[in-house]
Amino acid sequence: MDLIDYYNYRVVLQYLPEILKGLWATLWISFFCLFMSLVIGAFAVTARNSNNKILSFSVRAYIDVIRSTPLLVQVYIAYYGLTQLPILNINVSPIVCGIVALSLHTGAYMSEIIRAGIEAIDRGQWEAAKAVGMNKRQTMINVIYPQAFSKILPAMLGQAAVLMKDSSILSFIAVPELLGAGMLILSERVMPTEAFMTPAIGYLLIYLMMLFLSTWVQRKLGGQN
Repeated sequence: MDLIDYYNYRVVLQYLPEILKGLWATLWISFFCLFMSLVIGAFAVTARNSNNKILSFSVRAYIDVIRSTPLLVQVYIAYYGLTQLPILNINVSPIVCGIVALSLHTGAYMSEIIRAGIEAIDRGQWEAAKAVGMNKRQTMINVIYPQAFSKILPAMLGQAAVLMKDSSILSFIAVPELLGAGMLILSERVMPTEAFMTPAIGYLLIYLMMLFLSTWVQRKLGGQN
């Protein structure tokens, strides 16, 4: 039996431009959402630890809601909710809705990762910074965050790999990412093996790349060669 009997790579090659476009879309959407999730996570940690009880409660509620509801539901809420908002009559594209949903979703998990890293810092670091005249903001920026970053970087890279896989859900709102390219093969050629196996290979390659990066970072942080 020839490979083509199980996986028609000739058809896949015909759709290679769409697949590469989908792969690029998956990468840039994921990295942009990763950046936004870090911003959201850092803000959430700061707000959660603030003396403002309303702000702290709101952030806790946001994290609990995000972590207790499926990502697909959040994507649909963003897609159907944002498009109904009469904000200067702006039409919100599916990509923007997807980025908002993914960023908020991952931001909740990033906030917990960042919080765990901050709590792992010895209390003496806070006292030492206070002793030299630093306020809380200066302590966080100059002392706590740099030390916490080295502790949480592997976990952040792991969450980034999860984010890239989760980006496949955006195909449900017609975002032309990697899985969307596979769905194009399914709709035009009715070839489910090629339609789903091809994106799976792409996501596997992305995951292996992130796994290699995460392992390399852990070795460097651990002082290994």
